Amino acid sequence: MSTPRMVKIKIWSNNINILNEFMNKITDIVKRTGVKMSGPIPLPTKRLVVRTLKLPHGEGKKKWEKWEMRIHKRLLYIAADERVMKQLIRVRVPPEIWMEIEI
Repeated sequence: MSTPRMVKIKIWSNNINILNEFMNKITDIVKRTGVKMSGPIPLPTKRLVVRTLKLPHGEGKKKWEKWEMRIHKRLLYIAADERVMKQLIRVRVPPEIWMEIEI
């Protein structure tokens, strides 16, 4: 007996709410079709921090400003099924989300 081929879907965004809504759409599609699924698996959040000098800075005292962007990631494994893949292609991907699919 051979194991079914799995499709790896990696999704990331800097907006956690939009990411969770999009993941819910995908998992609903997969559950409706009854295909085997593993995930969504939350991956560690990447923090990008930029420190800039705040100007004007008074008499000899430096003030710093910190800007931070967080990138949230999810991983999903789905059994390779033609029906599911056709439905996933039709889902509208918001502009804040990046998606990578490996077969």
